[in-house]
Amino acid sequence: MTDGMKLDAGARGVYAIAPTPFLEDGAIDVESLDRLVDFYEAAEVDGLTLLGQLGEAPKLTHDESVDVVRRVMTRSALPVVVGVSAPGFGSMGALTSDVMALGAAGVMVAPPNTLRTDDQIVGYYTQVARSLGPDVPIVLQDYPLTFSVVMTPGVIARIVREVPSVVMLKHEDWPGLEKISALRAAEAAGEMSRISILCGNGGLFLDFEMSRGADGAMTGYCFPELLVDVVRLSDAGRREELHDLFDAHLPLIRYEQQPGAGLAVRKHVMVRRGLLSSDTQRSPGRVLTTQERAEVDLLLERLARHDERARLP
Repeated sequence: MTDGMKLDAGARGVYAIAPTPFLEDGAIDVESLDRLVDFYEAAEVDGLTLLGQLGEAPKLTHDESVDVVRRVMTRSALPVVVGVSAPGFGSMGALTSDVMALGAAGVMVAPPNTLRTDDQIVGYYTQVARSLGPDVPIVLQDYPLTFSVVMTPGVIARIVREVPSVVMLKHEDWPGLEKISALRAAEAAGEMSRISILCGNGGLFLDFEMSRGADGAMTGYCFPELLVDVVRLSDAGRREELHDLFDAHLPLIRYEQQPGAGLAVRKHVMVRRGLLSSDTQRSPGRVLTTQERAEVDLLLERLARHDERARLP
């Protein structure tokens, strides 16, 4: 990180994606938000990402979004990335302007599902950068399973070459290990400048993503301490220890990655961890069934045999 707290292509570590806590009546739960921020700092994450896919960003008004960012940044000195994806550049630009004025490190932009060709994808991010301004660092969110936009390594390399403000890739392609290797090979061949690569998908492939050249994780697993451990163990070359710990968490990571149910699982565990007062999602939302809760609790009990941090009340 250079230029104050702004993102750059050298960013590394874990940027935890924070869920947005709600009270049972749907109001933002500011006390739980404060606890979450304190928890992430204690877990020694390197940054926070707000208003991401699992932050229920589309359910917040503009003013609520700004209020969440302001409260987090008032409480923490961690660099903050803010999801600003929107159908139009007007609302995207307004939120970007407000959060950057608060001191955000950068913004994350996902591609609209209307993009079909490589030229359209590159053109879109060129327009985003022009609209937001050259001083706003951009995180390119590559998540074809959700956004239905496929970006090849060649397209990403073009974006990095043509849009200098794109400094980070949030890599969520699946399967995607070969894509990471291809991007690092393109960098080594001088075909593109370096870009920070932080990985999503709940950390599901983080064990091998690190060995392929990823710089860390930008995701929201309910035990972010595990993500921090994996990155640090990888950097230290302690591969066996890394895999043993990761493998113990893998059943819970897998369960949390179920489409549609993942946020409900995450919030349930965070309630059990004493971080959230409620697992409420704003409508439309998902509630775990009694059987699903029992299954998650069983996974926590089994995980606690290997990781004391999962031994919960």
